[in-house]
Amino acid sequence: MIKVYFEMGLIYSDILRALAQYHQTVISERHLKRILKGMGLSRRKDYSDINDVIRFVEHQLNESGKQHGYRWMAQKCKVSGLKSTQEEVRIILRMLDPAGTQQRKGRRLLRRSYISKGPNFLWHFDSYDKLKRFGFCINGCVDGFSRYIVWLNCYITSSNPRVVGSYFMEAISSLGGCPLVIRGDLGTENVFVRLFQRYLRRNDNDNRAGEKSYLEGPSTANQRIEYMWNFLRRECTDFWICLFRDIEAAGDFDGGFLDVGLLQYCFMHLVQRDLDAILETWNSHRIRQVHNSRSPSGRPLILYSLPGLYGTHDYICQVSDADVELCKQECTFRQPLPCDADVFEMCSCIMNENDLDYPTSTDEALDLYRTLRRASQIFLTN
Repeated sequence: MIKVYFEMGLIYSDILRALAQYHQTVISERHLKRILKGMGLSRRKDYSDINDVIRFVEHQLNESGKQHGYRWMAQKCKVSGLKSTQEEVRIILRMLDPAGTQQRKGRRLLRRSYISKGPNFLWHFDSYDKLKRFGFCINGCVDGFSRYIVWLNCYITSSNPRVVGSYFMEAISSLGGCPLVIRGDLGTENVFVRLFQRYLRRNDNDNRAGEKSYLEGPSTANQRIEYMWNFLRRECTDFWICLFRDIEAAGDFDGGFLDVGLLQYCFMHLVQRDLDAILETWNSHRIRQVHNSRSPSGRPLILYSLPGLYGTHDYICQVSDADVELCKQECTFRQPLPCDADVFEMCSCIMNENDLDYPTSTDEALDLYRTLRRASQIFLTN
């Protein structure tokens, strides 16, 4: 467990507290260091080759990673198995992307005061529509206490309440319970989440049960998820917005049904791959202490998984399997097809006829999109 906690990024004092609280094992910090040394575990030794780090950063700068600051890039290196210091990554970014570094220096964010009692006390969820006109509909949910991302999904729609409801029920099934309260905006796409939450909490007897277990209000007041969208724009989606606008400016996208379907076919898995990377990296990064904030600092994954280290507990509400299955029957779950079925069949035929491979990078996806767009016009004409 010491190795597990160390690799999760806990500092010495947090490891000692976790051992004492969850494993009834009390040792000194000196002894902990001896154990770590005996296992060859150190954060200040065995750094990755600097050339490997440079190559990784270069690759990221060719994708949506060009939006990252040095702290986020350093954390992404760590998640990818590269061991480097923030200072090394800062210098590499300054050398490889001086314009982007200068641009990020001026950005500031003023935060309102916020408090949540513990993990699963309050979830914030919403849809992100900046890529919607290109056919990519993103929906996400954040735990208010830990800032842990519960889900971050991209699909062909975020307007269908049964699809948004399926995201909620997938999370409920995975966690084995629902949050004490969930907050969304007044959009019709949230209807089923509201119904499911109130139904699952109908028989509880706390002061947040039943109707009070779902809060709704304007998106601008949904602080946690709005910050996440702001962060997502900086670190990821601005890259895709610029890319798709460039395609449109070049005359290769008209906003019609076919072009939207082709974009989805070529890029949906890449956008979702980026979102998965954001989720994994965000949940393992360290949130710095803010002096005028009542929210705890630390890593979202640790804050969410080990609330006892922060003097609180998990507020998850247990639900029955029968209730979960009944709610799932009303959901429309994401299909494996990245676009409309007819567009997918046409694209598959064109790719088979021309012996084309499915793209694994942005450049490959862009080439494939243009190839399919030309070929589809011939295909439909014939």
